[in-house]
Amino acid sequence: MRLDPQKTELDLGYLGKQSQISAYWNLSAPQLIEQSIINKEANLSPTGALLVSTGEFTGRSPNDKYIVNYQEISDQEIDWGIVNQPFLPDKFDQLLDKVLSHLVYRNIYVQDVLVGSNPQHQRRIRLITEYAWSALFARDLLIPGTDMYADGPDFTIIQVPSLCADPQVDGTKTKTFILIDFVKRIVLIGNTQYAGEIKKAVFTLMNRLLPGENVLPMHCSANIGMQGDTALFFGLSGTGKTTLSSDPDRFLIGDDEHGWAQDGVFNFEGGCYAKTINLKKDLEPIIWDASQSFGSVLENVTFDADSRLLDFTDSRVTENTRAAYALHNVARRAKSGVGGHPEHIFFLSADAFGVMPPIASLTANQAAYYFLSGYTAKLAGTERGLGFEPQATFSACFGAPFMPLSPVKYANMLREKIFEHHSKVWLVNTGWTGGPYGIGSRIKLPYTRAIISAAIKGILDEAPSEYEPVFGLKIPNIIPGVPSKMLNPVKNWESQEKYKQMADILIAKFRQNIVQYKGAIDGELLTQL
Repeated sequence: MRLDPQKTELDLGYLGKQSQISAYWNLSAPQLIEQSIINKEANLSPTGALLVSTGEFTGRSPNDKYIVNYQEISDQEIDWGIVNQPFLPDKFDQLLDKVLSHLVYRNIYVQDVLVGSNPQHQRRIRLITEYAWSALFARDLLIPGTDMYADGPDFTIIQVPSLCADPQVDGTKTKTFILIDFVKRIVLIGNTQYAGEIKKAVFTLMNRLLPGENVLPMHCSANIGMQGDTALFFGLSGTGKTTLSSDPDRFLIGDDEHGWAQDGVFNFEGGCYAKTINLKKDLEPIIWDASQSFGSVLENVTFDADSRLLDFTDSRVTENTRAAYALHNVARRAKSGVGGHPEHIFFLSADAFGVMPPIASLTANQAAYYFLSGYTAKLAGTERGLGFEPQATFSACFGAPFMPLSPVKYANMLREKIFEHHSKVWLVNTGWTGGPYGIGSRIKLPYTRAIISAAIKGILDEAPSEYEPVFGLKIPNIIPGVPSKMLNPVKNWESQEKYKQMADILIAKFRQNIVQYKGAIDGELLTQL
């Protein structure tokens, strides 16, 4: 029996280029693992997970991402600016030729995958890459395709980590490039091994296309209860989006990217991309088991050279260690990848100022305000130049780098769907209480889980509540399993005056951020804080 995979000729005519390359096409997970080891791209863990290093880039390169702007057919809906930087079509063609020439003499891996569990809004994606482990990543994160797309995919992503752009010639800022051409339906990624660029390029595509189908694309996780009740969790990196949606009492729909269509919520992906720094089995057993399953990809996680035993506490390479694993490795999952209209929506913020309540219910207008704000905070002292005060971070729609359209477009769609389907919206602080980072303490995960559970079960609907006077938010007074003193943050500080001073600092930052939408949103939204 022949075990080594055979190459297949890939005709690039559908890209407008009359040439062919020889490629390994749609290899299985075991075959891709073998190829990764043979090529010395990776190591194997004792449990069969692939251990990879992404080299210089351990995170995304947002300043190197561009969208091709055809002036004669300019896309007026694109929100051109710092996030969506325009790129010249002739420069794109120039780089495309350079990329295709680069592929000729290399081992090439092609994976045909699907994005979107709802067939009505599904897209076919072809990844062409020079690394077997990148193909495995795509196979884990998206949905393996059903054929080889003889008529061509909807979009083609070409990833060439070993190719550098020449800024003076190619029109890029640096040697790194992430280029999206919505007309040619091609994405080019170069000079970065970080596989998250593949994932987020796909998300950007869906964020551009789906609003035209009356589908709200969302940077959120989702799960579903035994009674069919769906919950969404929005939040920036480090706020607990993946952790809180991986609930042993509920079924996971997906951990990061979803669409809200006319018939409910659906997952874009077929896998999860979890942060693993300080991962502990007792606190996150679902992620612990799935991240170390056969065929999973562990990025930049350190390990013992002899035993290959993992050290999830080691952040010397990066704080952004990651695990990519297929959803079939999660026992309690929604196999269909779909759910109904959400009954509960949670906005997660890791507030390092320590002034936001652990949970508050939001009106539709407050929901639109906090959605547009997309707030979390970086910690004082964790990055050079941050100083001693926490740094507020605002990312519109909890995912500004991936939103090609105006954030107001997505916010208006969310508000309309909340009104239509009577979804309850909650603001949840997974960060600090009793003081800012360095003085207060981080809210314990079991407390946050109890808070989320009480909201989903309807316990908070009947619980006594009050309006705290600083943010104007409605907060509960009692939650089973949670210290009552913690629920009103001002009561958890030693000094109410210091609390008010810190809260005023944060509120001023919110107001300064929301001003950018003046004239584009309802005036009443500008005054929610």
